[in-house]
Amino acid sequence: MNDGPQRPAPSAGTRWSELDYAGFAKLAADETLSKYEKIGFPDSYRAGFEAAIFQDICGKLSRLSGPPCRVIDIGPGCSDLATMVISLCRDRGHELVLVDSEPMLALLPDEPFIIRHPGLFPTNRAALAGLSGTVDVILMYSVFQYIFVDANPFEAIDLCLELLAPGGRALIGDIPNMSMRNRFFTSPAGLAFHQAFTGGTDTPPPLIDGPRAGLIDDAVMAGLLLRVRAAGAHAFIVPQGEGLPMANRREDLLICRP
Repeated sequence: MNDGPQRPAPSAGTRWSELDYAGFAKLAADETLSKYEKIGFPDSYRAGFEAAIFQDICGKLSRLSGPPCRVIDIGPGCSDLATMVISLCRDRGHELVLVDSEPMLALLPDEPFIIRHPGLFPTNRAALAGLSGTVDVILMYSVFQYIFVDANPFEAIDLCLELLAPGGRALIGDIPNMSMRNRFFTSPAGLAFHQAFTGGTDTPPPLIDGPRAGLIDDAVMAGLLLRVRAAGAHAFIVPQGEGLPMANRREDLLICRP
């Protein structure tokens, strides 16, 4: 139940250790992995949950269900969630920009309404410059923790703000928050969850005290929120829908440009 940049999966050994942009590109090209394992999750963490995740996303990004607009999905991966976004954009007449590694993008459909921009966000700023101020919806789901390690997280937030059109929204979703995790696993609900997950009677892993390199906590989340607001946009830290696989220790950042 590690929510940092290392996410082990029993079926793949060390293949999930220290995942980064290059590591995900390697997973995408590994034909022995499932579609969930290619995006860094054991099957049990995503199989059967992605329809509910998609519904939660659509509730926060209502423009997805509206008239034709421009959408960017940063780090879409190759699981059912990516194909759900693609199907919705096809049905609604949206233009969809996909940002991910070449091997990951190669696993997704090639359709006229889809524009591909391979590269690591936000270091691919130059490739996206032509979209500045024109994007109605930005989705970045289960990705920000890796940008936090691979690149400058504030630069990522700044670039999202640059890309958004007036009235646009960005959802930086499924952010693991170690402070939130600590609060949960010191509660009776957290103890019961841990024991049900492991099938044992042991207690949850020790708390992670204080800031740790590569891990997002309350201070980071507050800093991101204040960064957006200082730039003249609204920002809200919002919970995930009940029933999502990691709603007890992950949260979302919703950005709304007035």
